[in-house]
Amino acid sequence: MSRLTDLLKGQQIDLDAVSQHLDSLSNQERVAQVRAVPGSQQRRLFQSAAGWRPLSLADLVPPSTAEESFVRHLGKNSLPLFSHFEKRFARPETNQEVLWGYNFSALMGLIGPGHFVLREGPDAGELQVDYYALPERVIGDAPGLKPNDRGISALVYGNMIDVLRGISTHVSVGRAIKRGKETNNYFLLCREA
Repeated sequence: MSRLTDLLKGQQIDLDAVSQHLDSLSNQERVAQVRAVPGSQQRRLFQSAAGWRPLSLADLVPPSTAEESFVRHLGKNSLPLFSHFEKRFARPETNQEVLWGYNFSALMGLIGPGHFVLREGPDAGELQVDYYALPERVIGDAPGLKPNDRGISALVYGNMIDVLRGISTHVSVGRAIKRGKETNNYFLLCREA
């Protein structure tokens, strides 16, 4: 069976083949292969995925998930160090048009949880992780709310929006935008089962 990194080589990425491959894997295999993708391939995948597979809030938190229950998305970013992380998303009881969430990583105690509000983006089929906005309150086992524009958190999450595009049933790809400018920071997310 091919590996995800093999499918991302070459001049053009066959997104149908990538999606079918990812959907054929167990969750454990899918996470392992997603976390093996280097930053250069993450960038190419993000560019290729523009307008390809519409992404909705239900793709990140399926309708069968109880309100205010977090769904883990295990991630790999394009940074040289500390590249494994999670984004955790939940559907708030009060607003069905957004998701609330935070980032979970080994550095969370230092850089903060990076709380955010996820909503539909201005481009059809894309979602935006908005770090300018905070959830209205803490839900579930989420850490306490901390602003993203102070302290070390400001360096990591301040003035930032992540744009998400769909790849497969469980996998999305994203790019960070800081102060309205596209960065060279990309990431992949894999929804846990």
